[in-house]
Amino acid sequence: MESILIIDDEIQIRRLLEITLSTNGYKIVEAENGKDGCNLAASFNPSLIILDLGLPDMDGIDVLKKLREWYQHPIIILSVRKSEEDIVKALDHGANDYISKPFRTGELMARIRVAIRQGQPFDQDACMQFGNLTIDLSKHLATKNNEIIKLTSTEFSLLALMAKNEGRVLTHTYILKEIWGYGYLEQTQYLRVFVAQLRKKIEDNPSKPRFLITESGIGYRFNGE
Repeated sequence: MESILIIDDEIQIRRLLEITLSTNGYKIVEAENGKDGCNLAASFNPSLIILDLGLPDMDGIDVLKKLREWYQHPIIILSVRKSEEDIVKALDHGANDYISKPFRTGELMARIRVAIRQGQPFDQDACMQFGNLTIDLSKHLATKNNEIIKLTSTEFSLLALMAKNEGRVLTHTYILKEIWGYGYLEQTQYLRVFVAQLRKKIEDNPSKPRFLITESGIGYRFNGE
């Protein structure tokens, strides 16, 4: 059984999450502050952590940093903070996803399923299928409706990075670092150009993308659903 650690000081939120998650077959562990949350994470090593940022003893970002020193599984931020700065900071420090309160339980469950799937060991030779789009990592090849898509090496690397992180918001900084290196961290316009080129090649309607979704001011999310 997959286990989930909830680190949140609001008892009403913990009760709601406990009922929702246990009903869906997850084992639940709870903490009401950052210190207890870090200790429980070390003791139980849960499959996923849901972390609030407004904790009574520590800022949630500091908890996130401490956890990411050793914890390798997904962490989803669940917070009332909605500013781009807070979201980008959390994602850049290792959060897999960010959901603002109040939240819809259906959306939360979908994000949890995606995050846990991401946390499984990834086959670097995998052939991924998303509707009419196929990405073959071993052959460095993408096809749409069984026809080869002509991609440059950089375009394929960008597509593969996004697809391997299906459902996860990747910040501009993260993508630029992974694809082009540290010398390009400020080149967000450079990234926009490549995303636009990629959309023209893989999307049925590039102006209304199905796969490469823009998270305004933050980055991009690959939608494989």
